Formats: sequence, C-alpha cells, structure tokens
Amino acid sequence: MCTIVPISLTVGANRIVPAVAIPHPLGDPSLSREEEKKMRRKLVEKALNALQTEVDGQTVFDK
Repeated sequence: MCTIVPISLTVGANRIVPAVAIPHPLGDPSLSREEEKKMRRKLVEKALNALQTEVDGQTVFDK
C-alpha cells in the first residue's frame, strides 16, 4: 500500500495498492467512525487480494 504511486513505480514495486493520503494513508478523519472502518476494511481486502493475484510485472490495483 502506498500514498504516492509514481514513487512505487519508480522503485519497482510489483503490486501497488493506492492508499488514501500522505498524512492519513489508511484513514480519513473527516469520516464517521463506522464509515472509516468500512473504508479501512475495503483497503485491507484490496491489499490481500493483490497479494493473492498472479502478476507479470508492475500492477496497480486502483481504488
């Protein structure tokens, strides 16, 4: 998971899951507690799916 996709591409990461923002990569303080929990769960599930996905080269798993 990363907040700046171009940097991950530059360093050669093969699975890239974009995060929310630099100061809050896995959260959003403007959301309610329940909404933020849903958002975090979705990001973690996306990351786990990326780890299970066969890739050939760099792959960005968009939001």
